[in-house]
Amino acid sequence: MDSLASRPYHGCTMCEQAGGDQAHPMTSASGPDETWQPTACILCSRNCGLEVLLADGHLTRVRGDKRHPLSRGYLCQKATRLDHYQNHADRLTAPLRRRPDGTFEEVSWETAIAEVAARIRTIRDAHGGRALAYYGGGGQGNHLGGVYGRGLVAAMRTRYHYSALAQEKTGDFWVNGRLFGRQTCHVTEGVEEAELVVLIGTNPWQAHGIRNARETLKKIAQDGARRLVVIDPNRTESAAMADLHLRVRPGADAFLLAAILSVLVREEREDRAFLDTCTTGFAAVRAALLAVPIEAYAARAAVSLEEVTRVARWIAEAKSAAVRVDLGLQQSLHSTLNSYLEKLLFLVPGHFGRPGCNCLHTALLPLAGHSGEPEPDGRGWRTAVTGLAEIGKLFPPNVLPAEIDTDRPDRIRGLFVDSANPAVSSADTQACRAAFARLELLVVVDVAFTETARLAHIVLPAASQLEKCEMTFFNMEFPTQVAHLRRPLVPPRPGTLPEPEIYRRLLVALGELPPGGFPLLRAVARLDRRWPRLRLFPAALAATLRLRPRLRPYTAFVLHDTLGPTLGEAAAAAPLWGAAHLYAGKHGEAVRRTGLAGSGAALGEALFARILASPSGALLSTHDHDEMWNLIRHGDGRIHLDVPEMLAALEELRAEPAPAGGDEFPLVLIAGERRSWNANQVLRDPEWRRGDPDGALRIHPEDARRCGLTDGALAVCESARGHIEVRVELADGLGPGVVTLPHGYGQDVPDATGRRRTVGPLLNWLTDAERRDPLTATPYHKYVPVRIHLRTAEP
Repeated sequence: MDSLASRPYHGCTMCEQAGGDQAHPMTSASGPDETWQPTACILCSRNCGLEVLLADGHLTRVRGDKRHPLSRGYLCQKATRLDHYQNHADRLTAPLRRRPDGTFEEVSWETAIAEVAARIRTIRDAHGGRALAYYGGGGQGNHLGGVYGRGLVAAMRTRYHYSALAQEKTGDFWVNGRLFGRQTCHVTEGVEEAELVVLIGTNPWQAHGIRNARETLKKIAQDGARRLVVIDPNRTESAAMADLHLRVRPGADAFLLAAILSVLVREEREDRAFLDTCTTGFAAVRAALLAVPIEAYAARAAVSLEEVTRVARWIAEAKSAAVRVDLGLQQSLHSTLNSYLEKLLFLVPGHFGRPGCNCLHTALLPLAGHSGEPEPDGRGWRTAVTGLAEIGKLFPPNVLPAEIDTDRPDRIRGLFVDSANPAVSSADTQACRAAFARLELLVVVDVAFTETARLAHIVLPAASQLEKCEMTFFNMEFPTQVAHLRRPLVPPRPGTLPEPEIYRRLLVALGELPPGGFPLLRAVARLDRRWPRLRLFPAALAATLRLRPRLRPYTAFVLHDTLGPTLGEAAAAAPLWGAAHLYAGKHGEAVRRTGLAGSGAALGEALFARILASPSGALLSTHDHDEMWNLIRHGDGRIHLDVPEMLAALEELRAEPAPAGGDEFPLVLIAGERRSWNANQVLRDPEWRRGDPDGALRIHPEDARRCGLTDGALAVCESARGHIEVRVELADGLGPGVVTLPHGYGQDVPDATGRRRTVGPLLNWLTDAERRDPLTATPYHKYVPVRIHLRTAEP
């Protein structure tokens, strides 16, 4: 097998140097007078720093930014193709309104804003805020606009906020809340320093997710004092580099993790000093793990007892160990239980809060919030039809079609979608599109005329991430935390607006903000920037919000209108002023370790100034590991290991039958595989790919033979929900009975004649919204029973 992992790492398939020493041509060569502009990639959660050359609105060359405090010049091949995000045939340049016949007409911004506001007000006043929902809010790595989207959520009087993040991570958020005290507590991993690294359901060689992934993996593989364990049904590039690859049966991760943990406690390899000092509830956890039938669970997972024991002992004996997981675990069967068990895997042996181990991290602005107890006992909402409790102040898209497509009077009637494409990316495309057809109002804010936009009543065109001030909130680092505020590189296209202005206009039309803004406070902000030590603006802002409490949900807009004009092209970053002050107040000593001086307001101002003045990214804080324990939010400062719902779910594994499929659907599809030439939905132009143009279905040669398939053949992949056409690729790295398809395909894009065609597999035509985790509704994308036959055969 010719694995990428066995070849010298080049950082990109187009160059011979890691760290971006080679620039990558996009559309033309650079001239001697051109200037490299700093920005960042938006194609995964790492958001590596980039430098680009521009000509006529195009990214002509791309290289890694060596000044970025984390990526330090690293980039992968996908970042070099970002011009296909900025320039493509589906870019929007005017608000659109759907006609009765389904076609669209251009309308003015004034007309579009007035109609959207009027229809929101009509639904809200007639049916209440529960009849309205918000979806998305900031695309991948473009999260600043989402701060302003929260203002519209408040104006709609709703808490129904759906997002792709909730389709992936709500189980993890829920478990974090129980273990650490708040759903905003989030775990990162010290992979770069760990003696032992355990990867579960993740392939960083392609998915990244860890710092400078390919460089890091190679360093681990080349260091004889370190070990890498990969738990994955397939022999991925990362698995090919591992000291031990546990080829777990799809959907059996919970059985395998329970068996490993049981070995740990049976052999008394838990860290008793850590557990006694830093946790509560271990006695209940230990009793549950001792009851695990290790041999039976190992057999269920298709992993030998010897390998289970070896991994448990390696974890216990390592001086430091870090566990890294991703969607392969979190979107499989037993999703929430998986998230609980993988955390026990580093907590029971005490690999937490130390260098090279898992840790909690700080956040300048967290991606998700904390939802308290759901109604009727608490303030958190439940969905009307499915009864699902809000988690992290979010709701999972899996239940959204059922909340719309019903005759109940309390159904969702209006949906506002920002920088998301649920008609393609949410589970169960068929249910999603049928539900959207029943909406009284569907509004889409986006850069592109997406599949969801084509279902909308009103489409509002946004400026791209290169045309406005932006930043990522995917900052999950410890002990050193960073932030990267990106400046606009090219002018916005005529007819587009940045999200802060779109939302400001909507809130004015809804009567939530004054049309003229806040002129007096604006004048005070100008004076304050000249003499910040006088604290004029903070005092005036506090007085305004105290006297006008209705404005508190719209504080971001007040800051944008008043402080924003003093920031020039970075006006959208005005809310970061408050965030910087809060961060410096919480983590003052760690902020000072980065070289900033002062305390209190002076330190907050210094941190805000650094963020503004650091186009390649800014250091926020450097922590001692002992300080991590201040991030635990339980009143006793301890980790609460006894989570009754999870211990009950662990007990239920004993009586669980083998998952359905059998003769009718004999193969398991792992949907959403990360590959070299697939990415998220923001890359719509298929020409960005240099390989895998069809998003091939990968299948083991023996399974292909049984299905009558050959390499390159056109076939039909069919689930109980639907079927799609695929091109076959034989792959002996897959486990028997397993097939994979990549995410990021399935868009309807225009060809040279303007006619639309679907490019690659539309995965969610196969997935079923009803197949989901019972507690958090996470979809089972990594376990979809399917059958496959030649295209010429009848479905």
